[in-house]
Amino acid sequence: MEFEKEKALQMCRQFSKNTLMETLEIEFTDAGPDFLEATMPVNSRVHQPMGLLHGGASVALAESVGSAASIMFINPEKQEVRGIEISANHLRSKRDGKVTGTARIIHQGRSLHLWEVRITDEEGRLISLCKITNMVLPKK
Repeated sequence: MEFEKEKALQMCRQFSKNTLMETLEIEFTDAGPDFLEATMPVNSRVHQPMGLLHGGASVALAESVGSAASIMFINPEKQEVRGIEISANHLRSKRDGKVTGTARIIHQGRSLHLWEVRITDEEGRLISLCKITNMVLPKK
């Protein structure tokens, strides 16, 4: 089955309506057969008290793009995805601009997906490195 980039991006954009992704202005921007990408603006809405990108906002971006990426590999009419573990290493601070989260599949099993999410700035510098494990469940 051939990967349909625009269909995948449209699905991600559709299920983001009225969610945290919309609140944080996370926008899905690119997709491929083994990755998904989304951007998030860095401004006072996602700052911690010292005026830097909040680690929790980075993790929210990572979980959003990693979970959405798993949905590309399942039948959403019959299956659901649940994030069951996430870890993050914050390597560089950021005050303003935009960050991009790119999820790439590490392991795609029938019931577990493991993703690496690299969050980078506009120059491609690594801001955070995250791993997310998703469980695939039958839809009830």
